[in-house]
Amino acid sequence: MKRLSDIKFSTLDLVPVRENGSAAQSLRNSLDLAQHVEKLGYNRFWVAEHHNMDGIASSATSVLLGYLAGGTSTIRVGSGGVMLPNHAPLVIAEQFGTLESLYPGRIDLGLGRAPGSDQMTARALRRERSGSADEFPEDVAELMRYLGPRTPDQRIIAMPGTGTNVPVWLLGSSLFSAQLAGERGLPYAFASHFAPRFMHEAIRVYRNHFKPSAVLDKPYVMLGVPLVAADTDEQADYLATSVYQRILALMRGQSLVQRPPVKTMDGLWLPHEKEAVGDFLGLAMVGSPQKIRAKLEVLIEQTQADELIFTCDLYEHSDRVHSYELLAKVMKG
Repeated sequence: MKRLSDIKFSTLDLVPVRENGSAAQSLRNSLDLAQHVEKLGYNRFWVAEHHNMDGIASSATSVLLGYLAGGTSTIRVGSGGVMLPNHAPLVIAEQFGTLESLYPGRIDLGLGRAPGSDQMTARALRRERSGSADEFPEDVAELMRYLGPRTPDQRIIAMPGTGTNVPVWLLGSSLFSAQLAGERGLPYAFASHFAPRFMHEAIRVYRNHFKPSAVLDKPYVMLGVPLVAADTDEQADYLATSVYQRILALMRGQSLVQRPPVKTMDGLWLPHEKEAVGDFLGLAMVGSPQKIRAKLEVLIEQTQADELIFTCDLYEHSDRVHSYELLAKVMKG
């Protein structure tokens, strides 16, 4: 049985843009956070591709990863993830092959099959490409061929990219990618930071379908976990209201810019909205280090996950940094 101190821990940064803030400041904050968690012993720092969202500044994911890798020295940086239906596999192979060539041994390529946007935005991104999620398995295979060793009969190469063998992860919030990751022998990251409902089933499907590969000889599971750690439970509950407001805005189709915390959510949401936000954040770790430690120990016991990747969407950057500081002490025991 795994103990908390056996588990690798990482950061997923949504590069949040706050009310009256700017994308430029959010990007600088992302690098500052990466530098902090690197010193704290975090394993990897991922950012995710989103489009047409005013509260998330990580749309040009590979460009941002170059900035983050250039400003750090040891932590792995990667995509959590690139939404592959938006892109030609060759383009992604070239981008991540370039990153791996510049920062060898530090780049991860996490792939998702959702568009990461609405249908109108998806069309604006793809133009003439079909970009169907149904093509995801073939696109993954094509992308991995570009990143693998060059074959004698290969007519199209990724340069940089060929022979770099950038580690590929499959990401998902449903069972499709869990099965595909298992069958391909790839590491799997489940999006339990926003879709915890299918977590246990997805882990089971992945492990049951796993076939050893050149990449992995046994399954490797990473789980997304929302985090709001503070010195006291009361302070954490207060800071978490910024997260609740953001998820509520997402559900209502409103602006996703970060809003400051409030003393109470009463009057801001309806009962069914409160329940929906609670379901969305079902795996959230909100509280003091002692409270979070107890919840994490239960999570590890139930899932036997290999790694946890935490996302922390607080209004003040200093509160985010402190949250990750507290978590590092919990994870190290």
